[in-house]
This record gives sequence, structure tokens and C-alpha cells, in this order.
Amino acid sequence: MTLLLGAAFASGCTVFPNPEPPRIMDLAVAQAVPEAERPIMASLRVDTPYASEPFNGSRILAKPTPHEFRAYEGTRWRDTGPVVVRDTLVSSLRKSNAYKNVITDTNSAQAELTLVTELSAFHAETPESGPQVVIELHLQVVHDRSRARLCTRTVRIVEPASGTSVDQIVEAFGTAGSKLAARVINWARWCDYPSDLRPSPGTDQPRQP
Repeated sequence: MTLLLGAAFASGCTVFPNPEPPRIMDLAVAQAVPEAERPIMASLRVDTPYASEPFNGSRILAKPTPHEFRAYEGTRWRDTGPVVVRDTLVSSLRKSNAYKNVITDTNSAQAELTLVTELSAFHAETPESGPQVVIELHLQVVHDRSRARLCTRTVRIVEPASGTSVDQIVEAFGTAGSKLAARVINWARWCDYPSDLRPSPGTDQPRQP
């Protein structure tokens, strides 16, 4: 018996069932972003948002009370929350034609501008009005050469969810991500850019945020 048990452990076998792998979710952008006729004549680097615990992890978070966070079991984001938000912004900025080029902070190429952000909310809540998700992002556009701060804003999106299941919450996150991206794109085009980076006169004018 001892020899048999030893052989079983040596081969990596176990009498306990393997746990089910977690569901891996993405922040699916639910709405198309408006496309600019002419881009800002600059490359924009989008930094991964700064975030503290618990927003810097990959768990899908709920906040049932003002002083407690919980995580949905058996499911997680495909990456950390800050990376998921960064990738959503990058994808939407590229589709909007708002800038000559858009890259992430993992790209070593040079850029004239950097979008620096801080993620301070990325969770679900259940107030008396019903379940909802909250995304809050503080943003700054920085001119890389001068290090001047061209514009600053905090965007907070509160999106109702159709229920409290993880699928309903993730769907609401997707809608909130779309609204976040649209607001960021519209706001960023109103920054006080140097004259050599602005679109040519007579091109489209963005709607004031």
C-alpha cells in the first residue's frame, strides 16, 4: 500500500477533483465611438492607470456596503482592472481617429503626448435604486517634451445593471466602458495643444465636453 501511494503521488495523481477553471471576462465595448475627420497631429501614449488595492487586481469586484468589497466567485477579468481599462481606451482612441497614432506604455516608440490616469473605482454596487457599476478615472494629458500638463479631468460613469449576476454586471461594465471612452476622447480633443499638433484650420470641431 505504501508503495502504491508513493507511486500515485510521484505521478501527480490526486484523489480530489480538480477545481473548475474560472470564467475569464473582457470589458466588451458596447457602442461605437464617433470618428474625427482629422486627427491631432501627434502620437499619444496611453499609460496603464495607477490603482491601489483592490482595483489593481483581476477580480470582478462588488461593494455591497460602503465599507466592504467582495469578489464574484469563479470568474475574473482577462487581466488586471487597470490593463483592461487601458486597452479599452486604446482601442476606442484608435477607432476614433482622434490622434495620428495611439500606443500603450509597453511600446518603446516615441510619442509627443501621454495620457496619465488613476483608476479609483471599478466595481459593482447595489444601492436602493438597484444594481449598478461604477468606473472613475482621473486623467491628465502631458506634453512629453516640456512635461507640461495640457488638461486634467475626472470622469465618473455610473451605469445601471439589469441584475446582480456576473453576466449582467459584466454587460453593464461594457456599456460603462463605452461611455467612458467616448467622454475621454471628446475631452482630450479640447486640450490646449501646441499649435504644431492641432488639426489644420477648417477641419471638424469636436463637441465641447
